[in-house]
Amino acid sequence: AAGEAQCLSYTGCNFLRQRLVLATLSGRPLKIRKIRAKEEDPGLRDFEASFIRLIDKVTNGSRIEINQTGTTLYYQPGLLYGGSLEHDCSPSRGIGYYLESLLCLAPFMKHPLKIVLRGVTNDQVDPSVDVLKATALPLLKKFGIDGESLEIKINRRGMPPKAGGEILFSCPVRKVLQPVQFTDPGKIKRIRGTAYSVRVSPQMANRMVESARGILNKFLPDIYIYTDHMKGANSGKSPGFGMCLTAETINGTILSAELASNPQGQGAAVLPEELGQNCAKLLLEEVYRGGCVDSTNQSLALLLMTLGQRDVSKVLLGPLSPYTIEFLRHLRSFFQIMFKIETKTTEEEHMGGEKVLMTCVGIGFCNLSKTIR
Repeated sequence: AAGEAQCLSYTGCNFLRQRLVLATLSGRPLKIRKIRAKEEDPGLRDFEASFIRLIDKVTNGSRIEINQTGTTLYYQPGLLYGGSLEHDCSPSRGIGYYLESLLCLAPFMKHPLKIVLRGVTNDQVDPSVDVLKATALPLLKKFGIDGESLEIKINRRGMPPKAGGEILFSCPVRKVLQPVQFTDPGKIKRIRGTAYSVRVSPQMANRMVESARGILNKFLPDIYIYTDHMKGANSGKSPGFGMCLTAETINGTILSAELASNPQGQGAAVLPEELGQNCAKLLLEEVYRGGCVDSTNQSLALLLMTLGQRDVSKVLLGPLSPYTIEFLRHLRSFFQIMFKIETKTTEEEHMGGEKVLMTCVGIGFCNLSKTIR
């Protein structure tokens, strides 16, 4: 009966990943009802089922029950185990969909995680592997999760619809996290990026770089965009191209933006020049929103602050995304933690959009399953 009382109950298919990740970290069981109950094709989608299988792989002793129609899910989390694993992600979502959640869980495993993920590396829906590599890894380092074994390596690129990409993600384990004071983003000093093309002319990448530079060179000179043209087996099974840009500040804040071409046979053809220009504009917009963490990684930063030692952490963010707002509600349900949220008006900061200063005291989360050597 004690177990039942602790069980959190939700309805609907939204924010499934957040709920499963937080349930796993807090050790609280979870029941989700009415998953797409009113739709013609009710229940969990293939990418969600694949995500649940992935959670099952990285934990030991989890109990997962799904009813016949797939509309109700009961999850009782086990211990985070880690180790060397492989997982085939569903091609209907990018690898980023799975990797974002692994970034939250990996530092708290019993054994350091080394996992090979196969699927779509770059698409228009989820953060691409390039962006997570450029922004999420430096963020983890700020909280004391670093070392040679922290890396994301792209072995093959895969574009939708047929995928064929492959990445390696490895992460060391940590007993405790450091609190952070990260309130001054600083001025932007350089822009880096990658323009990639698979199964199309390598010239596409150069055309994207030129058009993006046409916009960004007006602002600062230190711009370097790599071209990445993968050949043969490394280029996946579908043609496509795209671009990922990051702006880095003097204080080590990294803001990112990305765009990918339409999947083969869907939508109008995109010109590489247009894509390069639009990606540069998206980066400028992200810089305008500002903050010390870009909008893709807001929830990761908040989670790491929550799990830090019993000390004050502060992070300045740009406007909160709807996903982040829901994440804050979930943090309250799972960890009984509340953030102090102060809005900073633009006059105080002299730049960009409205900022929010997020402050919390960590819960002193300790990785109990880590083997002490």
